[in-house]
Amino acid sequence: MIGISEEVVKRLNALKKHTFFEILELVGRVFIIVDYDESVVIGKRGFLPEEKERGLVLVFNKRMKFNLDENAITATLVFGNAAEKCYIPISAIAGVFSPDLRMQLTVPIFKTKIQKERDSSHLAQNDRQTKKQKDEKEKIIDITKLRKKK
Repeated sequence: MIGISEEVVKRLNALKKHTFFEILELVGRVFIIVDYDESVVIGKRGFLPEEKERGLVLVFNKRMKFNLDENAITATLVFGNAAEKCYIPISAIAGVFSPDLRMQLTVPIFKTKIQKERDSSHLAQNDRQTKKQKDEKEKIIDITKLRKKK
């Protein structure tokens, strides 16, 4: 097995991104397998217990609005009837595939030191936002409980 340097991890992540866009261009939709990681944000929903073990399969198509930069995919995805804001680091993507083309790219999950730092800073930012939202909710008083009952 080859040594896994930061350069190899960067090139594997670039390959995932390239494969994602090639499949999307060819057939109009692409599937990804997201491994459970603390840096992955799937809105308030999060990962279900089974998804933590096996990964989460997500589908993207040409009509969807999403952003895929060198670090992550950001998008608002719908689960059932609930829209969830998602942040998926490229490093957490274990596979990119297309059942239409019967092809796939699967890679082990490797992280560079830089990615670990970036993921932990994103996680800290999410924690601050969640705490701020919780604090704001605690400041709201339900006035229906304060009214006198007849």
